[in-house]
Amino acid sequence: MSTPPGEATKWSELSVQQKKSGLAAWLGWFFDGLDLHLYTLVAAVFVAELLRTTEGDPAVGWYGSIIQAAFLLGWAFGGALFGLVGDRLGRSRTLVLTILTYALFTGLSFFAQTWWQLMICRFLAALGIGGEWAVGASLLSETWPRKWRPWIAAVLQCAVNFGILAAIAAVTLLQLIPGFESRWVFLIGVLPAFVTLWIRKEVPETAEWAAEQGRGPRPRLADLFAPGLRRTTLIASTLCAIALTGHWCFMFWQQAFIRTHPAVAEAAVAIKAAVTAKALFCVIAASVLGNFASGWAAQRFGYRAALAAFFAAYFVLMVLTFALPWSLPETYALYAAIGFCQGVFGLFTMALPPLFPTLLRTTGAGFSYNIGRVFAAAGTVFFGIFAKPSDYGTVLLAAAMLFAPAALLALRLPLAEDEPAVR
Repeated sequence: MSTPPGEATKWSELSVQQKKSGLAAWLGWFFDGLDLHLYTLVAAVFVAELLRTTEGDPAVGWYGSIIQAAFLLGWAFGGALFGLVGDRLGRSRTLVLTILTYALFTGLSFFAQTWWQLMICRFLAALGIGGEWAVGASLLSETWPRKWRPWIAAVLQCAVNFGILAAIAAVTLLQLIPGFESRWVFLIGVLPAFVTLWIRKEVPETAEWAAEQGRGPRPRLADLFAPGLRRTTLIASTLCAIALTGHWCFMFWQQAFIRTHPAVAEAAVAIKAAVTAKALFCVIAASVLGNFASGWAAQRFGYRAALAAFFAAYFVLMVLTFALPWSLPETYALYAAIGFCQGVFGLFTMALPPLFPTLLRTTGAGFSYNIGRVFAAAGTVFFGIFAKPSDYGTVLLAAAMLFAPAALLALRLPLAEDEPAVR
């Protein structure tokens, strides 16, 4: 078992087990980002190939949104499922199971011959990705010093960003190979499986979790709605549902939007692919800075104020981007500004787990955050129904409206005992 978290003030004062727990969670999140976006980078091309049609066919957008919705549903269910497993089996062992799950089924997507086979593989891969978030967040919440947590949240969120950048780089390199097929990218998703060998050997269970074993009945999902915890669960879940629906509508449809930009609408497929990759790079690279900016804001003003401010900025920038026409370079800049606001999602990593008791920590954090994926899945399909190939901007503008209530609701989020003091 690892030792309880000490209030270290510098890196050299951290224990070996704290560092190993941090690295394990970081690697898990890095490969989350990698496996997460391998599909989105080739979605239009691969779905068109499976449907035996062209990218311009409306059916590609429809079935592509269904596959993405299934992925988000799997993410939500994975958070709840592996949350329960993590509270019963332990953080380290469950982390191994989640990574193996998403590595295996991302790799199996290579063999998909129909859109529904791809949908099943994406759903099952998402179970592991959703579970890994909840387990990794609880692992660090129980091992790292409290005063470090806003910065740890930023570093973890950067792991996802770097994973996405790795996916962009991998796909870009693969596209240089003669005879490239979009399904090849899924084989990259098998790589995380090798990390589990190290985690299983080197990362112990947390002392806090171990100390609670045998004390009372095993936790149940229904316990999240017990009188003393119901309000916390409902507020946290609603906030995540609203915010993640808007966020994932942007992340999924922004690529379709920029591919129809007047500057590239009639361009060759290769040029559109390059524009799409550049746009996503702008979003993700800027979000790395946003991660640390949101961490600073949480340290300075507290989690609630930081969440509210970043969601308000997300709302304003989304409206500005999709309500008015912009040149391609201006659109890249606005995408980067939106990406900066996405740093807000890293705060949930450390803000949610302390709101729940130890034996409900992974379950509560996983349920509250990942239930948002259910609504995000429904939102992706809903907006997909009304999305027209020539007017994705209207869809994204409608999605932007969700961030205004998210900013207001963030101010109602309960305070945790270890909420950073406002300076």
